[in-house]
Amino acid sequence: MKAVILAGGYGSRLGALGEILPKPMIEIAGKPILWHIMKTYAHYGINDFVLCLGYKGNVIKDYFYHFNNNNSDFTVDMEKNDIIFHTKGSCEPWKVTLVDTGLDTLKGGRIKRIEKYLDDDLNCLTYGDGVSNVDIHKLIEFHKSHNKLVTITGVKPPSMFGEIIEEDGLVLSFEEKPQTSKGLINGGYMVFHRKMLDYLTTDKTCDFEFGPLEQMAKERQVVTYKHKGFWECADTLRDLEHLNKLWQNNQAEWKVWDD
Repeated sequence: MKAVILAGGYGSRLGALGEILPKPMIEIAGKPILWHIMKTYAHYGINDFVLCLGYKGNVIKDYFYHFNNNNSDFTVDMEKNDIIFHTKGSCEPWKVTLVDTGLDTLKGGRIKRIEKYLDDDLNCLTYGDGVSNVDIHKLIEFHKSHNKLVTITGVKPPSMFGEIIEEDGLVLSFEEKPQTSKGLINGGYMVFHRKMLDYLTTDKTCDFEFGPLEQMAKERQVVTYKHKGFWECADTLRDLEHLNKLWQNNQAEWKVWDD
């Protein structure tokens, strides 16, 4: 089983930061949000990844190409033109396939274009900008038990603003970005059978949620795994600041892995 990550987004709501980096490379605690997502999957034993690249995909390629160097201590002997490594670098047992899926290709087209890299019938799929403490093992078992083409993780989105907790007009506390009482949204962290790919095309205008997923839903081939735990998307600078604050305060609930 592999985890497919849609990593081609522009990050247009991130301002100047989105002009420098592709959205999955924005950092939480000095690590790309993409790394955080992959650490979550790896915690559950999924270490084989396929990244669907688009906007500034070269930045993501460079990150993984130099991954071990950037995570090791070493000495450069310029006279001998040699590098002496003092640490073993990354201990991540990851296999990462990086695929250019087009600059402006929509999600469905991106997924279809990596079809040849998928060997198994069942695979995971998520977006490159959302972190969660969803139990991947339970999610996969849920998918298997329902025998449908796609399982999506349904989450309640956090509020854009903080909430005042009050009683009879007296402010008791301020709760930052609580979950709203709205209905569920697709939080990513999906599982799909490769037959889902038959609903997609390699055309860059092929979307995923609008069209193919809607058609599969009409055919009763989509189920929702309801996740009541933590989920948040780094869609804006405000979101990014909030996630970094959670990490700094040891409140990063998506960190299910050990150091």
